[in-house]
This record gives sequence, C-alpha cells and structure tokens, in this order.
Amino acid sequence: MPSVNANQWEALKTPFGNQASAIGSYANGCLQGGLALPVNGQGYQVIRTQRQRYYGHPELIEFITQYAMELKQQGLDDILIADMSMPRGGNFSHGHSSHQIGLDVDIWFKQTDKRLTDTEREQPKPLKLVNKKQFALDTELWSHAQTNMVKLAAEDKRVARIFVSPVIKQYLCDLKITDDAWLNKVRPWWGHTYHMHVRLHCPSGDKSCLNQAPIASGNGCNELSWWKQQYTQIQPSKPKEPKKPQAKPKPKAKKVKPKQCSVVLAAP
Repeated sequence: MPSVNANQWEALKTPFGNQASAIGSYANGCLQGGLALPVNGQGYQVIRTQRQRYYGHPELIEFITQYAMELKQQGLDDILIADMSMPRGGNFSHGHSSHQIGLDVDIWFKQTDKRLTDTEREQPKPLKLVNKKQFALDTELWSHAQTNMVKLAAEDKRVARIFVSPVIKQYLCDLKITDDAWLNKVRPWWGHTYHMHVRLHCPSGDKSCLNQAPIASGNGCNELSWWKQQYTQIQPSKPKEPKKPQAKPKPKAKKVKPKQCSVVLAAP
C-alpha cells in the first residue's frame, strides 16, 4: 500500500462511507462512516473547532451526547469536548498517537455555565489542577462534580479505559469509596492533568477493530507508588564520563495501516 503520512489524513475534510467501521487499533488505523459531533449540544460544547477533530464513530457520538445529557440532568454545567478524531481518523501530525479510529475523546474537567465566545472556544484556558512535584491535586478547583464526571463515564459499559494524571487517580483512590470497582478503568498516564481521555471498546461485531488487552483485576490503586516516585524523586546527578562513540540507532519500524485504510484515504 502507498505510504501514508499525517498530512494526508489531516487534509481530508469529509467522512467516507455510510457503513461505520473503526479500522485497526487506537494508535494505528482509520475511520469509515464517521459522524461530526454538533459543536453545541445539551450539556456540552465543543472547543478548538478549527482543528476539525470533532468526528467519531456513531457509538462515540451517542456516548458523548447521552453522557453530557445525564450530567446536565444531575445539575452540572456544560462540559467541554476537545479532541476526538479527524473525519476519516488516521494519525495526527501532532498532539496524539491514538484517537485514530473514532473511539477516543478528550473531555476537559473545566465546565461552563454560559455559551462560550469564539475566542473562549478556540483558545480555552484549562484548570491548573495538578501539582506534579508535590503529587497533589488542587482541591479548591476539583470538586464532587469532577469526581462524578469520571465515575459516570467509568460505569458506562461502552467505556474501555479512562486516562488521567496519576495525581488524579491517587486522589480518587484516597476517597476510599466503598463501591470502587469503576476505578479499574481509570488508568494513570503521563499528562492528562486537566482533562480525561475516554476510550470506548470496539463496537460489537466490528471485525476490523482491535481492542486493547483487558485490564488486570482490582481498582489499580496499588500501582501508584511507581508514578509518585517518577514525579517527586530528584534524580541524582551522574559524574561525567568520557564520551564514547555511539552506535547509530536503528530506525524505528514504520507502522503499516490496515489495507482498508488505503480505500478510506483515497476515496473522494
């Protein structure tokens, strides 16, 4: 198949096909039959619309609209929907390695009680929630609303994983919630200090879609000591050694997308 680079996918401004299919894996694939999420809906507003990253598999569109509506009914303000996928999925030139098959969405922890202006929508300012060096969360900015956002998403059967900062995961673990099975899906990862990255399972019957390996059982709270060490430990300085000639690094193997992506990419 021809070489596929990020710019080719970013140049595509319309979805392809009527039969929805998430093709390949979250970090190496494309999207057929994608839909655009309306930029304003009940309980949500899309931000950074100029990026054209508000497309997704119909199941993701359904999840977002139902999720936002339920939060609205619970009394929360509008949530902010950031990057999803491009019209036909594929890889970005910057910002994400995943989000390629229309099943990922970034949801900011910041909310709004009014319609955003054009400037606020295109240049939003995130909440500064996480102090990495102290491995602490700003509890004046974080409230039960944010906790409920994570919990509601994690309890949805369509959701496979939710990526958040390890600091946020630690805070949720420290709440000592009795029924905390939902914490299993909440995975600590680099970044994700002001938003959560929600990932859906492959749609039922979609044979072109590759799920990740299942998460180990348990709430995952015992995994956080390593993360805390990475964030807070001062690395000792090493004595300088004479420079040795370095071997030329081997080039990384290029990812090859599924063959169906050639059709998705080439279609008018």
